[in-house]
Parts: sequence; structure tokens; C-alpha cells
Amino acid sequence: MAVSIRMKQFGRHGRHFYRIVAIDKRRARDGDVLEILGTYDPSVKIKESRVILKATRIKYWLSVGAQPSDHVAIFLEKYMEKFEKAEAAASSGS
Repeated sequence: MAVSIRMKQFGRHGRHFYRIVAIDKRRARDGDVLEILGTYDPSVKIKESRVILKATRIKYWLSVGAQPSDHVAIFLEKYMEKFEKAEAAASSGS
């Protein structure tokens, strides 16, 4: 199965919200997903808080051959390190 990591659109007119998901490439944009990997809310004022990622699950999907879309690849490049550090701190702290 060809898996893609891309955004699934939610929200209402003028107030979009996206989930970053692992999904079969042949599915529709808003079709059934394999797993939810994060969120993106473009209406949040603080740019650093717009994206939330599950770094360990994204690493898993990338390791089994999932291909990120162009927009998701930009998010991964910008924010992945931040969420990896946060997950490492949370796991070592508990």
C-alpha cells in the first residue's frame, strides 16, 4: 500500500483547520485515514503554536516508506526537532 502523510481539511468557511494524517495515496483528501499524526491551525496568532506533531509516529511512518506532501514536508523540516525534544523530555521526566 502506498502511504502518504498529508493534511486533511476540517473547519468551516473562512476558518480552516487541518489534521496531519497518514493515509493511503489513493483515498480522497477527506477520506478514511490510517492514523492522525498532528494538527495545523492557520488562524492561531503565534506562528510557533500553529503546528502540533507526534514525532515518534511520524518517524515510524517515514521509516516504513510513507511520503510527505510538499506542505507537510515543510512542517517536518521546521518543527520536527522541536517536537522530538519535547517527547524525549516528557518520556525522561515521567
